[in-house]
Amino acid sequence: MLARVFSCAVVGLEGVIVEVEVDTGDGLPAVAIVGLPDAAVQESRERVQAAIRNAGLYFPRKRMIVNLAPAAVRKEGPAYDLPIALGALMASGQISCDALEGSLVVGELSLDGAVRHVRGVLPMAALARQQGFRRIFTPEADAAEAALVPGLEVYPVASLTALVAHLEGAIPIAPYPTISPDEAPIPPTTDFAEIKGQEHVKRALEVAAAGSHNLLMVGPPGSGKTLLARALPGILPRMTIDEALDVTRIYSVADQLPPDVPLIRNRPFRAPHHTISHAGLVGGGNVPHPGEISLAHRGVLFLDELPEFGMRVLEVLRQPIEDKVVTISRAQGTLTFPANFQLVGAMNPCPCGYYGDPVKPCTCSNVVVTKYQKRISGPLLDRIDIHVEVPRVEYEKLSDHRLGEPSEVIRQRVEVARQVQRERFAGTGLVCNADMQPAEVRKYCVLDETGRALMKTAMSQLQLTARAYHRILKLARTIADLAGAAQIGPNHLAEALQYRPRWTDH
Repeated sequence: MLARVFSCAVVGLEGVIVEVEVDTGDGLPAVAIVGLPDAAVQESRERVQAAIRNAGLYFPRKRMIVNLAPAAVRKEGPAYDLPIALGALMASGQISCDALEGSLVVGELSLDGAVRHVRGVLPMAALARQQGFRRIFTPEADAAEAALVPGLEVYPVASLTALVAHLEGAIPIAPYPTISPDEAPIPPTTDFAEIKGQEHVKRALEVAAAGSHNLLMVGPPGSGKTLLARALPGILPRMTIDEALDVTRIYSVADQLPPDVPLIRNRPFRAPHHTISHAGLVGGGNVPHPGEISLAHRGVLFLDELPEFGMRVLEVLRQPIEDKVVTISRAQGTLTFPANFQLVGAMNPCPCGYYGDPVKPCTCSNVVVTKYQKRISGPLLDRIDIHVEVPRVEYEKLSDHRLGEPSEVIRQRVEVARQVQRERFAGTGLVCNADMQPAEVRKYCVLDETGRALMKTAMSQLQLTARAYHRILKLARTIADLAGAAQIGPNHLAEALQYRPRWTDH
């Protein structure tokens, strides 16, 4: 007898409908799974048999063939356990073959028949609705995630026994209530009010947030670089619902969605260690999965101890910073993951960390300092608009009980500046000032006579390159937007000039 159950695979970040066909026939009892399954899918034979027996049901003692179609798509992971078990029960006549009409089924089985969490439920549910399925049966742990998709009945399944009782009409499972994305809570983030001192660094972070500029902080150990970076997502504009769903989909596929958080509302903050591999940062594997730069999509990628990262690892960041996507090519095909992140780097000025420190003397020679700073290539530095020094914090500021300006107030200013940029670039495909190319810089970064004289002096005295010239104009445009000025003034230009690298200029 032939039975069909619909399930879903995830390729990249998109779902693909998989038809699970189960056929029983005469011959020695055996189970064969075909359709390009990986080891986890092959092992489902043992899990399914034990789960059916321990659920008090009968596993047919016949020759059984399980086909996962389309055969050209590689199937990985344990999400096919539940549909294979239901197919076996249908093929042996224990469940009606019409019971799952218009339904999609995903879930991993434990040996006692309990249904466990699987990754990628959000893109699966989105595809189910798109393909006209009326309902989806998911593990109980993943029901909230699937319930973010409107127009789809979500049934949380605790065990195989409970699902069979539901399909037979004995004990119905109540559908999971649809979750409105607006109702999802927004967890608190690190607040700027708690950070003592470093007012000029806070200002640089505000400018970076307003124009989506990449930023590099240089300072001795313990000066607060990591804390300042962690506070940055709190002053970035709130994510729209579409952006939140976009980020949640990536985390769902990467299996990094917290169990009690169906929708990510805060902008991501990723801080990989400097020992991370090339594949860990940009994504990869035999079946490519998103890396840290995709997990930082629409948020912040923080690289602490920047010179300690491998040269090859840092160089692969250049293309995603420009294109906002990362493309991974394998023999089976090419996958593209989104990577629209804001890069924030932090580094010590030298190996010992105290070069230029007024209190603790540096023990490094000039050659060692130069070699250390040269570990970051010129092309990567070219893509960092803001360079800011983070000095040690004095006792008087640390012991002061007064709070600084809260993140909420700063974020409101940032959102006003971003709205100005959206209106400016409407219909151009650009979103913020950091995206501007030379043509837009020429159009929107016009200087008055005083500004041109200041820029000419800066070009001559600071020996600025053409790239540095455009970078300063883009920063000045953002500073003017924060000030609510239609024209770039000399004061905006002077502040932008402060954010160029101190030790060299590329």
